[in-house]
Amino acid sequence: MTWNPFYVGDGTPKDVDLGEPPPWRAFPRHSPHELFRPPPGLVEAVNAALVLRRPLLLTGAPGSGKSSVIGQVAAELKLGEALRWHITSRSTLVDALYRYDALGRIHAHRLGATGDDIAPFLRLGPLGTALLPAKHPRALLIDEIDKSDFDLPSDLLDVLERGEFEIPELARHHTDGVDVREWGGDGLHAIVNGRVRCETFPFIVLTSNGERDFPAAFLRRCVRFTMPAPTAASLHGIVAAHLEITPEHSASVDALVAGFVERLAAGESLAVDQLLNAVHVLTGAQAPAPESVQEVLDLVLRELSRV
Repeated sequence: MTWNPFYVGDGTPKDVDLGEPPPWRAFPRHSPHELFRPPPGLVEAVNAALVLRRPLLLTGAPGSGKSSVIGQVAAELKLGEALRWHITSRSTLVDALYRYDALGRIHAHRLGATGDDIAPFLRLGPLGTALLPAKHPRALLIDEIDKSDFDLPSDLLDVLERGEFEIPELARHHTDGVDVREWGGDGLHAIVNGRVRCETFPFIVLTSNGERDFPAAFLRRCVRFTMPAPTAASLHGIVAAHLEITPEHSASVDALVAGFVERLAAGESLAVDQLLNAVHVLTGAQAPAPESVQEVLDLVLRELSRV
């Protein structure tokens, strides 16, 4: 099969078989925690964070495996499905703790649909769910904290230190206990007098691409680890964990990995998943024709800092 069995640009409708996707692009998504290979020093950093009940701040280049850590730890320690909070410049602490649909409640109240029941209009956020009292800690990923508003890391300090927070709408509600839905599911948890107070501090992983500095007060509350730059050996291990490389393709994959390492050493911004994409394209059933190989590889291995 050639590289262009699908779209050829002639506008003629046709039936196509797209074949199997790369393992990391199969849906529904599953956390490939068993495929992650922690670099030297990361195991010790994770255990230090667990013992000290402190967040783990992981810094490293995009695609270096930072967000994979949470899934593997959660699976290995049976902490349940990891909660995830993906940070943007608009993310706020309140959104991570709980969501309150005030307008929806006002509208329902006018229609006489719910009376004075506030519960349907409240939902805990990912951080709020992680702080619910439980026998075992929950696992929470706070992804790309360096993309947040400047004040968000400082806003997190009190919650990370005290392990509790208040929902003002419930603190002043006439009912002492209200069942509120958790994040990522329909489970209900009784919130008494508007206060959520953890019994076991959650295992929190914060990731950063190193695009900004953080306040010292924030850093001292974290166990910090910098993901090392990938080596040829570590990249071969990652490729082997995700893809089965036949002997006929081994030399081509070796050359891809060597070139990838050279570009990283030269200061180019590349992600490991780009290398996986390139290997999949080169070795898959829909591999491009020899005359098209370099053009396709240039597409999937384009430097991230280039437009």
